[in-house]
Parts: sequence; C-alpha cells; structure tokens
Amino acid sequence: MANVINDETIEYVGILAKLSLSPQEKEEAKKDMSRMLDYIDRLNELDTSGVEPMSHIFPVNNVFREDVVENGDDREHMLANAPQKKDGTYMVPKTIE
Repeated sequence: MANVINDETIEYVGILAKLSLSPQEKEEAKKDMSRMLDYIDRLNELDTSGVEPMSHIFPVNNVFREDVVENGDDREHMLANAPQKKDGTYMVPKTIE
C-alpha cells in the first residue's frame, strides 16, 4: 500500500508539534513519514496468529517481599538508654504550649 503524505498532513503535524518547517524540511518530513508508514505496512504483513500479546519482553514479577516480623517487641531493650521514660514510652519535653 502506498502511503502518500500530503502537504496538509505535514502542516497539521507541524502545528501539533509546534514546529515551523521550511519548505525543504517539509519535503524531507514527507519522505520520512512515508518511509515510516511503509515499514508499518511491512510489519502488518507478518503472521502473528500464534504470538501471545504482551506488554513487556521480559516477565514482570513482584519484587516485594512479604512483611515478616523478625525482632518482635523488644521495648525494654529499646528504652534502656532513654534519658527519661514513662509507662513504657519515651518521655520528651513539651514543645507546644
């Protein structure tokens, strides 16, 4: 299938991309876009009936581990070096009046 890119298409793409192209750049862009569309046509000719659709080429696995409590409640050990403690918690100076 011949993909013909006309001047209106190039103008429209230029507006969308906020580009001001010279006449020579417009001609080069038309050729480039035609080559891209021809390549897509070639890809569409491939038989993909036995290929499963995918979003990534590598398998995507969850890399997070399960949360497991390893050291438990060691409150007394953590409070051992506290300058002041009250009812099993750290006691700090009042900061808000």
